[in-house]
Amino acid sequence: MSMLEDFKIRDANFSDLPIIIDIYNSTIPSRMVTADLEPVSVESREQWFNEHTSAFRPLWVVESQGRICAWVSFQSFYGRSAYNSTAEISIYIHQDFRGRKLGKFLIQKAIDACPKLQIKTLLGFIFGHNEPSMKLFSTFGFEKWAHLPNVAELDGIERDLLILGKRIF
Repeated sequence: MSMLEDFKIRDANFSDLPIIIDIYNSTIPSRMVTADLEPVSVESREQWFNEHTSAFRPLWVVESQGRICAWVSFQSFYGRSAYNSTAEISIYIHQDFRGRKLGKFLIQKAIDACPKLQIKTLLGFIFGHNEPSMKLFSTFGFEKWAHLPNVAELDGIERDLLILGKRIF
């Protein structure tokens, strides 16, 4: 049995928001995956949570033996209806579960869900210095569609933001 068979994906419930935020906040100190510089509160992310719907822009949690170990978010791109078939994907994995090929598993699950969600284009917003994420997304055929040089400043260091894209169908 593959270890990935131990992972179950489901739509997030509001009661999952604290662990979703804990996982997110755990990534902030690395300065690799988010532009937030300080931890965010559960309250500050309630509107973001409520913008997700299982039929249009889902927010999934991943469980292993009853413990939430990762989450996946689909978010609308640019907030205008002409872009409804384009979504940004975000994947955050609890530090205890990184390095187990869970990222690959989740990107594939996201790609597989796109036709049902009527998503034709997936985007990933990734810092240029985040080589593991760049490599992960490129494995699935995501290509660099935009390079925004020096648009983020993390601890006094200017960082590039890359937008990776993939046409699904």
